Amino acid sequence: MNDEMTTGVPPLPDTALARRALALVRETESTATANHSVRSALFARLRADHHGAQPGRDYDPELLFLACVLHDIGLTRAGDRHQRFEVDGADTAAEFLTAQGLPTAAVDAVWEAVALHTTPGIAERRGTLCARVHQGTGMDFGWDTDCVDDATAAAIHAAYPRLSMATTLTDEIVAQAQRRPEKAPPSVASELLRERSTPPHRTRMETMADAARWGN
Repeated sequence: MNDEMTTGVPPLPDTALARRALALVRETESTATANHSVRSALFARLRADHHGAQPGRDYDPELLFLACVLHDIGLTRAGDRHQRFEVDGADTAAEFLTAQGLPTAAVDAVWEAVALHTTPGIAERRGTLCARVHQGTGMDFGWDTDCVDDATAAAIHAAYPRLSMATTLTDEIVAQAQRRPEKAPPSVASELLRERSTPPHRTRMETMADAARWGN
């Protein structure tokens, strides 16, 4: 995985906080999940560009990156607590960003975007940051990707390989829910747990990813 500016790959934010967040993700997440987190940030930025949104005017590019790159931090050992992985992730991200000195309002915005990233119909109505994080993560599953040309997509996937991302995420979410059933109320996690536990043990998330533009 290469963080240097690669032909066709939008550059990552070059701030100290962005670098520390990326380092945290690399150190604590599986490679497949970390790559997914970075690709989600890149796709979210491409979606914003496609709609003519101006960084610094219409959205904060550093906050967008932070929310995207930290959106699955709840699947790490430090983030594995007693709530839905999205909420545990939001809490973990908020603690990290608070310790880094990010202002409270910005921390709250990231918390909300991480907590709602799997919640269609709500995330889109909670402001630009929530909407873009939800869209960026969905785009990495191959949904609504018309704004990404083939050359850019190929460059992004070469820099941040997929590594059967949907299967890895499913396994990580299900493993947490099996250890702590309270983490899987009616939610993405509980549905993945049910599907993984029932023959043929292939989840709808993986099947949809297989059939989508990028594959698994």
